[in-house]
Amino acid sequence: MSILGHGVVPAGQVSAETAPDGPSASASIDKWDLLRDAVQARRHLGVSDRDLAVLSALLSFHPLPGLDLRAQLTVFPSNASLSARLHGMPESTLRRHLAALVKAGLLTRRDSPNGKRYARRGRDGQIVRAFGFDLMPLARRAAEITAAAQQSRAEAEEMRRLREEISVNLRDASRALIAAMSEGAAPALSSERLADLHRQSRRKSDLAELHRLCAESRAALDLVAPIAVETTIPGGDDNQNERHYQSSETDNLESECHEDGETRECGAKGLTIETVLLATPDIRAYSAKPIRNWRDLLDVGAFVAPMLGITHPVWAAARKAMGDDVAATSIACLLQQASRIRSPGAYLRVLTAHAAKGAFDPARMVNALLSLDARPAAG
Repeated sequence: MSILGHGVVPAGQVSAETAPDGPSASASIDKWDLLRDAVQARRHLGVSDRDLAVLSALLSFHPLPGLDLRAQLTVFPSNASLSARLHGMPESTLRRHLAALVKAGLLTRRDSPNGKRYARRGRDGQIVRAFGFDLMPLARRAAEITAAAQQSRAEAEEMRRLREEISVNLRDASRALIAAMSEGAAPALSSERLADLHRQSRRKSDLAELHRLCAESRAALDLVAPIAVETTIPGGDDNQNERHYQSSETDNLESECHEDGETRECGAKGLTIETVLLATPDIRAYSAKPIRNWRDLLDVGAFVAPMLGITHPVWAAARKAMGDDVAATSIACLLQQASRIRSPGAYLRVLTAHAAKGAFDPARMVNALLSLDARPAAG
């Protein structure tokens, strides 16, 4: 008996569970199509991607492209051969993944008297008895695996649709809230609640959680959309529009470079507003009007900061240490990379500390985004 116990069939014996019978016995299943379905259905099967990499290697030792339920489906590679085909996977790791495949009911072990894997052939060269791993359980579960894969693909598509709707709802709610605040309205949706929904949208969520969040994003949009329809989006004259994003404390920190139509280099050390916006296009979605100058970018940055989990003291400290233009540029860069940064607030604190020492150059961050955007897509 194998030390694994479960899933072992004595030498030379075919169990009733794995014997090919019934209408499906005449079927032959493409092994690589089945493997692709198993990858999609791995959560249903209770196996990992690494387990399935080992299954792929085992399938490569089966000489035919299909798994015929009428045929012998036992493969008998040595651990050394399997390890070589798996790019040098350690034997201890290999044994663990093989055990997982047996436990999941995708393989059956057929042990020889001495524990070795090999085959005996008849006079015609055909295999009459084989000792190794029987792929028959995998073949017999083909219909189940295919159905689970289809369900998994449908769920993945639904999750993509929900994430897209959530993103659009929150973007539109942000724009509507900015427009309402610019007109002095008092919307039922608070910026704190909207920031919390943005934070939740960046988390890894299952289908049920995404459905809940999608419903909440719709409700949030409904709270501000009627106000946005009745108000006029502010124009480009900042002197006629009161700013509602900063407290009196932060207003005292404003840069003297914020003039209408200003596009020259300012406090952002060799960067123009056009360059920053080219590197950080996502920031535009949160502005109710075109971002034409550093003042506009600062206003939107102040609105977006809480959505990234950046508290008012952290934002104020960044403005003080960096200057308004650099702080606003930093927020735009953090938003652009929000999916890759676990804690934007902590990240900004680090940048602020560097800026206080004169060791922070925002151009490096902006140029890195420009370089990333310029990389050719993988073919």
